[in-house]
Amino acid sequence: MTTSQKPLQKLSIFSLKGIQMRTFHLSWLAFFMCFFGWFGLAPLMKIVKDDLGLDKGQIGNIIISSVAATVIARVLVGRLCDTWGPRKTYTALLAICALPVMAVGLSYNYETFLLFRLAIGVIGASFVITQYHTSVMFDPKIVGTANAVSGGWGNLGGGVTNMVMPLIFAGFVGLGYLPAAAWRLAMVVPGVLLLVMAVLYWRFTKDTPAGNFEDLPARSAKATKEGSLREAARDPRTWILFLAYGACFGIEVTFDNVAALFFAEKFGASLTLAGLLAGAFGFMNIFARALGGMLADHVGNRFGMAGKGWLLAGLLVLEGAGIAIFGLTDNLTMAIISMIIFALFLKMANGTTYAIVPFVNRKALGSVSGIVGAGGNVGAVLAGFLFKSSSLTYSDAFMYIGLAVVLVGGIVAVTRFTTKKEVIEEPELAVA
Repeated sequence: MTTSQKPLQKLSIFSLKGIQMRTFHLSWLAFFMCFFGWFGLAPLMKIVKDDLGLDKGQIGNIIISSVAATVIARVLVGRLCDTWGPRKTYTALLAICALPVMAVGLSYNYETFLLFRLAIGVIGASFVITQYHTSVMFDPKIVGTANAVSGGWGNLGGGVTNMVMPLIFAGFVGLGYLPAAAWRLAMVVPGVLLLVMAVLYWRFTKDTPAGNFEDLPARSAKATKEGSLREAARDPRTWILFLAYGACFGIEVTFDNVAALFFAEKFGASLTLAGLLAGAFGFMNIFARALGGMLADHVGNRFGMAGKGWLLAGLLVLEGAGIAIFGLTDNLTMAIISMIIFALFLKMANGTTYAIVPFVNRKALGSVSGIVGAGGNVGAVLAGFLFKSSSLTYSDAFMYIGLAVVLVGGIVAVTRFTTKKEVIEEPELAVA
């Protein structure tokens, strides 16, 4: 096997040379575009709320629906990565999910909007494919860094979406459309981008450095036989990481959904300012998640899986404390400062979690990635119920979420991630 057919041992982020780096860049870019479709409505919810006459409870249901479908989708997509291959899976997901993104503008009441929001939520499964594909393309010694950078740059789409979608909306208003029509037309833009990414992903990526699954029939058959969802689900570490990811990425998704509305209603921020503040939270993914992955790789190379576990636990505890403070403050400046602080630890925890995932069970890498990724959306669904509650303010919800995240950090701290045979080896799907 030539060097070009093996996982890379170095992440050259400014390079497009080789199938590994092309796949890396297309995977994070596809995930980035998926955020435009997934959360393009979030910064426009004030307009949608007024247009469709939504109340607080209905908005809560919409927030939940935007992440609920992703739970099942991530598990199924993880399994498809093991058997069908990430290239076909990503292409199909991008093309299919572009349809409800563009069609959500046809909503005429709460019920139809809720159904479209549920369908759009399936696109959140894109994260699992991004992490799977990156895990296969890079050597275990740097896979945490590679996963964190690809996931972080993809998550950056959440921040950019909060900044850009109000501008796209304003552009349609400037062309003479009323707000009730402008938000609907604005959602056509991310839908078209998803279709473009589907074509690019099919054309320029491969399942592994050695080729596509259909070119490696022995490897594909082995993955079908050994890469079982049951095998992944039997490992308790999978479920601890499921909890951990719910406590970090789950809260990130929730915050992406409610941040603009929270800043607008609690602090009286304008639609543009609220979008910029919410965007600043997402924009930290340009470095924070990568920082978590790089630190996890460094700690793992020195202290093994146990060290990675302790690092993840510490980040979660600090994240939870920051969220609680954010919920308690009534000062906009303090809210922004505490948001930036807890965002740093949250996104580092995201990166650390997926620096551990590739080492849980390589034969069921996709299934482990899918289950853990689904945990992020379960966390988002549970947090969504807090924001839906008529007896709790958004500030109360943030405080309770902070306490829950600290508790999960404690659970991670007492978990043994080290296996009896902790050996660093190349991901099996990367070889023929």
